[in-house]
Amino acid sequence: MGTVAYDVVVVGAGSAGCVLAARLSEDERRSVLLVEAGPDYPSVADLPADVADGTRPTVAHDWGFVSEPDEAGRSVPLPRARLVGGCSATNAAFLLRGWPADYDAWAAAGNPGWSFAELLPVFRAVEADADFADRWHGGDGPIPVRRPSPQELSPLQHAFVRAAETAGHAVVEDHNRPGAAGIGPMPRNVRDGLRMSTSLTHLAAARDRSGLTVRADAVVDRVELSGTRACGVRLVGGAVVEAARVVLAAGSYGSPAILWRSGVGPADRLRALGLPVALDLPGVGANLADHPLVAVDLPTAPGFRGPVFQALLTMRSARAPRDGPPDLHLFAAGPFDDAASPTGGVFGIVTGLMAPRSRGSVRLRSADPTEAPLIDVAHLRHPDDLARMVDATLEARRLSRTLPLAGFVDGPELAPGAAIGDEDRSAIAASVRDRVGSYHHPVGTCAMGPDPRRGAVVDRRCAVHGAQGLWVADASVMPAIPSANTNLTAVVIAERVAVWLAAV
Repeated sequence: MGTVAYDVVVVGAGSAGCVLAARLSEDERRSVLLVEAGPDYPSVADLPADVADGTRPTVAHDWGFVSEPDEAGRSVPLPRARLVGGCSATNAAFLLRGWPADYDAWAAAGNPGWSFAELLPVFRAVEADADFADRWHGGDGPIPVRRPSPQELSPLQHAFVRAAETAGHAVVEDHNRPGAAGIGPMPRNVRDGLRMSTSLTHLAAARDRSGLTVRADAVVDRVELSGTRACGVRLVGGAVVEAARVVLAAGSYGSPAILWRSGVGPADRLRALGLPVALDLPGVGANLADHPLVAVDLPTAPGFRGPVFQALLTMRSARAPRDGPPDLHLFAAGPFDDAASPTGGVFGIVTGLMAPRSRGSVRLRSADPTEAPLIDVAHLRHPDDLARMVDATLEARRLSRTLPLAGFVDGPELAPGAAIGDEDRSAIAASVRDRVGSYHHPVGTCAMGPDPRRGAVVDRRCAVHGAQGLWVADASVMPAIPSANTNLTAVVIAERVAVWLAAV
């Protein structure tokens, strides 16, 4: 491929990138190139079975990232999808908003335009809610959302809901209504069993536009800069694509890595890698936040199968503000066959920490674009995070001993293990630390804010500080992690930035 000029190049066809390309190409006088490192499946008929299947996540199309070893030498896999649709094409399809306070905090930190009141019209515009028609929800958007009825719940999911009720948790009909905390049905973007990625909800309708080009299986090395002005991108292999504007939507691991290779990042670290410094932005790759995840694993009868993501419990740990967002998620997953279980079947009460205080980073190993970045995910590094995950584990144990869920437990607890008593918080903490993984919600590595000297990478409209013609619009710009799964918020970010970009 030779040099080709476009008005806009969008790097990364994930949750945000598909939205950006679709919205920006609505004006067919504008030429838009969407570049994706992985394959493209342009129609539902082309989708591999695991990508189409909305019942559970898949990692068949993955970058293969692994975290840097923690203090105990333990690394964890960090799945990130590599295909058109990105993680919205492979995730568990939880369609959850953060709490209003999450977004209000973004605005209060110097980012006007990002309060919940200002974002609510965007949330409403992107969704087609099958269950609620009120001032909080929209019915005409591209993303379908529905919640299972009580009659649709599998026996295990029904038992989890009833046990949470019995244990004193409030019943909520709608987890996306402001102020909702308790046990209720999981809102998901699945239609007739099909996972509705942004490739299907947004990009599909734009594919025939003359101004849109989708280039798959193309890895971007770096942004081409003339001084501090973006003038295109360089692909692995050396081809240069010229563009008047470049928008990075490669995710919280990919976008900062591309910026570093472009000479945009902390000057001392760039020089240490032999990279030229175009812009000294210390915040690029810093401020990484992710929701850690761990489960209480329990043996059950083998052979049972049913839907696994139907109900969600949100709650506050003892360390969370009483009037703030819930900082814990709990949900039941399984049963699955497992050789470690004496009965052959196992299910988990999965717990996620939604307001982590730990912060990590993304850095480069080298200037080689084919080499994975150094990802310090920092799970549970802050002592409060570990303490709250112990609280979550104790609550999961309590639910496992509460009828009717207790009736599904067929033997001693597998993890943390029946030998560890509830009073032994230090042993529970050690088990949690040994088994913690990712809820797959990395954010913050190109954080939005007014002052690059204090770590901001992009301004309130997601333009890179000090650069011209260069934006970032994905989960990496979130200045703080929402108290919910992040896919829907990433879509809303892309919708918002697309409007601003279209006016430039």
